[in-house]
Amino acid sequence: MFTDEKLKSFEGLKSGTDYIEVICGCTSKKFGDSVGKLRIFTTGQFLITCNLRLTPADFEKHTLQGGQRKWKNNIWVMVDKVKTELLKTGLLKYYKHSSNLQNEAYKNRRKWNFHRDEYLSCSKCQKERRFRLRTKEECRIFHDALAKKEWKCSDRPYDKITCKVDEERDCRKCCRGCPRLAKCKGCTSCVCFGCVLCRYLDCNCRACVDYMQNAAP
Repeated sequence: MFTDEKLKSFEGLKSGTDYIEVICGCTSKKFGDSVGKLRIFTTGQFLITCNLRLTPADFEKHTLQGGQRKWKNNIWVMVDKVKTELLKTGLLKYYKHSSNLQNEAYKNRRKWNFHRDEYLSCSKCQKERRFRLRTKEECRIFHDALAKKEWKCSDRPYDKITCKVDEERDCRKCCRGCPRLAKCKGCTSCVCFGCVLCRYLDCNCRACVDYMQNAAP
């Protein structure tokens, strides 16, 4: 698989029976260079080792203190002693998305429950108000507001506002807190059909009752 002559120009090139390894890194304007070793397996899986063992996306997030979700551009490797974006090296032809979904870090992350921010319109001014759904308490606030037939801006239990306050701009509304993509329109990470964060034993609505009756003990 790894027979390309161009690979010889990569700094720190090492090879094993089922992988090659090159020096890589990611540069933060605040923290400078973070260097690691990119190991590319014949299965198409990419793993980066620094003091941790991470996927490229997690390495970007780790080094940039949050990441920009552009790991193919932000992670570089040394080619002829020059920092070169991973996207421009040709190494990505070995990358297989399905193989990288199978690594342990992704399995652990898929066990988490995520909820996107949601919006609810005021029955009086018709303006949409954002509800953050990060904790059980925040999910309950939205759950109760959604069940209220005529919810109003003044009913908002936190960040007290009135109908005179401007609505969020459309460019901000598209950013809804999905851990995969800020402008996600609904993916498997941020769409929840029922979990312990957003379903309640003391609530008599159909969604909560059905979940509590069918949930595993």
